[in-house]
Amino acid sequence: MFAYCFFDLDGTITDPRIGITSSVAYALEKYGISVEDKDELTTFIGPPLHESFCKYFGFSNMAAYDAVDKYREYYKAQGIFENDLYDGMADLLRDLQKAGTKVVMATSKPEVFARQIAEYFHIDAYFSCITGSELDGTRVAKDEVIACAMQRMGMQDACDAIMIGDRMHDIVGAKKNSMESVGVLYGYGSRQELEDAGAGRIVGSVAELRTLLL
Repeated sequence: MFAYCFFDLDGTITDPRIGITSSVAYALEKYGISVEDKDELTTFIGPPLHESFCKYFGFSNMAAYDAVDKYREYYKAQGIFENDLYDGMADLLRDLQKAGTKVVMATSKPEVFARQIAEYFHIDAYFSCITGSELDGTRVAKDEVIACAMQRMGMQDACDAIMIGDRMHDIVGAKKNSMESVGVLYGYGSRQELEDAGAGRIVGSVAELRTLLL
């Protein structure tokens, strides 16, 4: 068992596909870009939004920041709740806490939204700390989020901690903080992506993750 379990949010604790892809489509429409199949936008799940608007649609730096603002218009009103908790996740979080593990959320999503989602699914009480990015676009890189969460938890090092996530950003962020990591395949990253990023372990389901952590 690990003393600290750090969890990503999107694609790890919850499946936000409908809310995020609908919010991205809404933002793109403001620029005259129509996307017929919203599933093409699942690449936006996990990485910082600003980065994805630049990478996948060629937005300039300033236009990408504006697109994030447009995204949030839909997300704050509706998209945040177009979300599903993965089966077995609430029980896992509860049982980790009962076992004495400090459960931490580390997400690139703005912290205010992360807290709102945790409260919506009634899992907020299981977390010792919820850390995300700022609405002004700072502390968005996953290594910065993890470092901030560690500081809030009073951790001197990450020798007894593990980061759980579904994308390369989670794995790379953990490595930059000398933290072990496990990649989950039920989210939105491929096995190849997680292996290339250097995931210490890879699991295919919440049940497998439970076995590993408990």
